[in-house]
Amino acid sequence: MKKINLAITGCLGRMGQQLIKSSKKNTNFKLVTLTENVFIDKKINGIKLDMNSEKAFKKIDVIIDFTVPSCTLEVLKIAKRLKKKVVIGTTGFNKKQENLIKKYSKKIPILKAGNMSLGINLLVYLTEIASSCLGKDFLSKVFEVHHKHKKDYPSGTALMIGKGIAYGKKKNFLSLYGKKFLNKKTFPYSKKINFNSIRKGEIIGEHEVKFYSGKEIITLNHEAFDRALYSEGALTAAKWLINKKPGLYSMRDLMNFK
Repeated sequence: MKKINLAITGCLGRMGQQLIKSSKKNTNFKLVTLTENVFIDKKINGIKLDMNSEKAFKKIDVIIDFTVPSCTLEVLKIAKRLKKKVVIGTTGFNKKQENLIKKYSKKIPILKAGNMSLGINLLVYLTEIASSCLGKDFLSKVFEVHHKHKKDYPSGTALMIGKGIAYGKKKNFLSLYGKKFLNKKTFPYSKKINFNSIRKGEIIGEHEVKFYSGKEIITLNHEAFDRALYSEGALTAAKWLINKKPGLYSMRDLMNFK
């Protein structure tokens, strides 16, 4: 099988570095291009760092982007001209930027996900099913733990889980968004979805959702032990995207969820 020529943008970031390591071990890929949005005179694994440009992306098949929204849009603009496929792991887009991504996806295949972990995406799907099956008699809440350096709370993944609860109930997520707590030992259930975030140590990520009826509790949870699960998920997404037509895809499509 012919190897897939890969470009990694934001290659000096935490996820960029992890992607470089994972791609070296993955026999499906040949790492061709590494970019940052400013000029840096440096080589990694014999590859000279480049800036995002048509020249940098000319010989690649797929781009994996973990940067910032403004940089992602710059990458998409070039990818559209060159008809290249793009996996987006960047988060924090505003509504206008989201609409631009949808516009680009009419011309090129794009897979966009707030979390590239196959396990997390399965957890969100199972949450949707549980929320739908259990109905209105069950209250729910979401608990998450991350390393002490993470400033935002709840995490983006916790919000994905919250949206999964709302989706299962056929409700608007914002109408069900309850209170958010930080570093609390316990936190209450309510008719809305409450979130509790713990920040300590160097924990990569733990997420848990509970459904409570007063008579029983159902718990779904996921623990991450190695950041490689995110980069490996992104590479799985890149391989899956290779044969896809233009469109905006998600990990849900990759995992063939209904």
